[in-house]
Amino acid sequence: MGARRSLCAAGSRVLCCLLSAAQAQRVKVRAEVTGYVGDEAKLQCLFAATSPDIKVSQVTWIKETGGKKQNVAVYLPGHEPNFPSENSGRIRFVNVSLQDATLVIQSLRMSDEGTYVCEFATYPNGNEDGVTRLSILARPTNTAQPCRAVAGNTTSPVAVCTSANGKPPALISWSSPLPGTFNASEVTNADGTVTVTSHFNMVPTAGADRQQVTCLVSQRTLAQPEALPVTLAVQYPPQVTIEGYDDNWYLSRGEAVLTCVATGNPKPTQFSWSTPSGSLPPTVQVQDERLVVHSVDMAVNTTFICGVTNAVGTVRAEQHVLVRAHPNMAGAGTTGGIIGGIIAAIVAVAVVVTAVLIFRQQQKNQTEQDEEMDGPPAYKPPPPQKKIEDPELVSNPSEAENIPLKAPYCEPGIVADSTEPDLPRYHELPTLEDKEPAAMLGPSLEDEYLDQINPIYDALSFASGEGAPEQGFIMSRALYV
Repeated sequence: MGARRSLCAAGSRVLCCLLSAAQAQRVKVRAEVTGYVGDEAKLQCLFAATSPDIKVSQVTWIKETGGKKQNVAVYLPGHEPNFPSENSGRIRFVNVSLQDATLVIQSLRMSDEGTYVCEFATYPNGNEDGVTRLSILARPTNTAQPCRAVAGNTTSPVAVCTSANGKPPALISWSSPLPGTFNASEVTNADGTVTVTSHFNMVPTAGADRQQVTCLVSQRTLAQPEALPVTLAVQYPPQVTIEGYDDNWYLSRGEAVLTCVATGNPKPTQFSWSTPSGSLPPTVQVQDERLVVHSVDMAVNTTFICGVTNAVGTVRAEQHVLVRAHPNMAGAGTTGGIIGGIIAAIVAVAVVVTAVLIFRQQQKNQTEQDEEMDGPPAYKPPPPQKKIEDPELVSNPSEAENIPLKAPYCEPGIVADSTEPDLPRYHELPTLEDKEPAAMLGPSLEDEYLDQINPIYDALSFASGEGAPEQGFIMSRALYV
């Protein structure tokens, strides 16, 4: 008996499923629709009658939220569409008909999220419906900024990143060159959105000031993670050094200056100078971060203290000054050596350049001389001319033509002495090119040829006596050419 009842119950469930499937085929909806806050969502609902006997009398949209049902939109033929839960005009039908009940919701709010039932009142089958789940997504507002941090030895947050009013909740991570950790917390807002807050934590140091870390926000509404860079602002006391002392302060030296150099966050606002005794020498003048000594004396042979203050604290630095009787030449010698080395290098370079130029000029001159020696002599003597004052040559030119070869010629008024040995003719005089052995061999063929074509040179020979030159005249044969 119990088995029969179970079978019947099972058969009823199957029949109900078949009837639901048949109805689902007639009412066509989307199982889920996603919208974004501020945008619009379209809820599709179509009725497809499988028989002409099925008649639709009314269309109704019902919203189910938290187990409660509320009519959203109603259409009854012969009446205007009605929207009981909304009077601002955000909801409307796309087409006012009994076969197409598609609904549009504009300017979506988080409160619009829920389950929507599209119901058709039919005859004779009764009510047939379809269910759509409307999910509302909210794009978050993402921001990142540094936290106020003071340098110390304790871990504390140095940057915060917030993804506010998003749905679903955002996922936040950090990218940083500095060692640190991060955590996140979530807060659900009244409208259903979620705000996520994440802190980047580390031990703040002066070196971390002005360093950059990056907050990365990932969320369903974002096409890609959003990167938000943050420049850290770590406050730290001033870091102070004193510059300008060169260990060469001597008596009567002028314009010796010490400078107090300080960095800090926030920026240092106050500088003070003092000595271990408290007061400064009368020859010292203070100009904010500078201490000026116009003329060094033994009063400045002390330790100068520079104190720098900012909002975090005050830090001091000391500089001991030794006043010498005479200048410290060790430093000057080093400087002079450097300068001397530079000058020596410049001189060496100049010498090398000059030597190269002289060498090139000598090569050029040598080349020109070689070219001149290879060619013919540049000088050619003019042909001999007759003497105008020679009466015999002028009056009897025809007889001069008949003078036999090698005939001696003398100037008028000059008588040759028979007792004197005959002097050599002009063309027979020794030349510079001749050597003693060559002179002893006698006239060569070249000499005979020259005797024939240059008889006039014989007449230019001088006999010993008056008018004769004290030394023989020697001319190179190269001039005969």
